[in-house]
Amino acid sequence: MRISIMTLFPEMCERVMEESIIGRARRAGKLQADCWQIRDYTLDKFGRVDDTPYGGGMGMLLQADPIYRCYEAVCQTAEKRPHVIFMSPQGKTLTQDRAFQLSRKEHLLLVCGHYEGVDQRVLDEIVDEELSIGDYVLTGGELAALVVADCVGRLCPGVLSDHTCFTEESHWNGLLEYPQYTRPAQWHDQGIPEVLLSGHHKNIEAWRHQRALENTWRKRPEMLEHANLSEADLKFLKELEQGEQICSQEDSSNEENLA
Repeated sequence: MRISIMTLFPEMCERVMEESIIGRARRAGKLQADCWQIRDYTLDKFGRVDDTPYGGGMGMLLQADPIYRCYEAVCQTAEKRPHVIFMSPQGKTLTQDRAFQLSRKEHLLLVCGHYEGVDQRVLDEIVDEELSIGDYVLTGGELAALVVADCVGRLCPGVLSDHTCFTEESHWNGLLEYPQYTRPAQWHDQGIPEVLLSGHHKNIEAWRHQRALENTWRKRPEMLEHANLSEADLKFLKELEQGEQICSQEDSSNEENLA
């Protein structure tokens, strides 16, 4: 897979993508990633790529022509047109499911805006979808593009050592991940669950699944509305809820006795 980023700050993006798993995947030829300086494609002799918005308003807008010329240059290096994504707080929020879908594309082109925005005409002409990493505004699209590149890139075949590296993570199956532990077995007078030392893989798998259910129930209960839950899962969640209610009643009773 190839991920290209169009930006005014290619050095910033390169610095991040040359590190860790993505960097190793690039060096091993498992993933191709490249950055494109939009400013290189302006016809302005001073390298200008922005101008004031028609109708007035604060700030400057990136002009359509440098972005389009940069886009054309990227397309010329590819066998076919890439899937173009504009990083924008107006876009649909990135999810693990969408990241997996994008990881099956041959070539993604992530377009980073800056200043107060981008001339709408070039977005209408080249962009396939707008994508957001959350309901907030950044100074530019670079950080968001790097999040997408990392999230999507690690899902590409061969980047991680095994598919279970991501299929057991939070959000993959609609649940949050179970808690994990490593050596030493005792730390700050705290041990680890005995089942993890048992070597009984079926019991460990069952424990992990229940802890994933509990984590999701406590931290992100809204996710359970869309999760594929079995009858056993529903029974376990009901028991959790009943246990919580009993604890809450006991706490209230203790407070009344103290009063």
